[in-house]
Amino acid sequence: MRNLKFLVVLFPLLVLGQEAMLIQKADNYIYDGNQAFDASNNVEAERNYRRAAATGQKKDIAQYNIGTTLQQDNYVEEAIGAYAEAIKTTTERPSKHRTFHNVGNALMQVKDYKGAVEAYKNALRNNPNDDETRYNYALAKKMLEDEKNSEDQQDDQDNQDDQDNQDQQNDQNKDQDGDKDKDQEGDNEQDNKDPSGDDGEKEQDKKDTDESDPKDQDGDKEKEEQQPQANPTQLSPQQVKNLLEAMSNEEKKVQDKVNAQKAKASGVKSKKDW
Repeated sequence: MRNLKFLVVLFPLLVLGQEAMLIQKADNYIYDGNQAFDASNNVEAERNYRRAAATGQKKDIAQYNIGTTLQQDNYVEEAIGAYAEAIKTTTERPSKHRTFHNVGNALMQVKDYKGAVEAYKNALRNNPNDDETRYNYALAKKMLEDEKNSEDQQDDQDNQDDQDNQDQQNDQNKDQDGDKDKDQEGDNEQDNKDPSGDDGEKEQDKKDTDESDPKDQDGDKEKEEQQPQANPTQLSPQQVKNLLEAMSNEEKKVQDKVNAQKAKASGVKSKKDW
């Protein structure tokens, strides 16, 4: 019975002793990690911090230091994950404030201004008197507002560009439709004009025929009436003979007259004036 009591008393002491050993071990790893970090040997620093976290002791400090090392090496997403683990395992407000502050800084690095605003807000909930956190919070809000305005302007510009493109397309379609209508109208006018032209020509021909033909017929009739008609009476053979004899006698008279004039002028030569 005395031995059982001894074991009951000894077991808590052993647990406490083992926990104390793990705490000491974690402290040693964290110390070594800090020394490596100060020497800019971040790989060794991260290794020691992870060893400290594996002990199960001082885990919030170890995870916070892992996040700080990763953030310094620009492994931002991994750093945020390490900070999230630190927040889960700590109950101390100063530790939470410090971790949320660093989360805000990491999110600012990747331009997640909305997330940064929330992180700094949580940091201020745990320590509202920290001037640096208040400044970063105001800066993150300003950056978020500027980003939103820029996005709104870009959306407006995109909408305007889309509207301009749509208007241009509508104008092009309207011009094409107008050209088609003009071509169709021209074809219709040509089609309508051709038959009317034929009709006009037909009407003009008919008019010319109606107006000119009677006149020409009347003129031809008048010419025929004015033109002397040939005497259809034929000469008898005796009349033809008498006519020939008269013409022969007339010709003889003319010839005798010419011969008499020649005989009269044959004895005198006249000088011609040039």
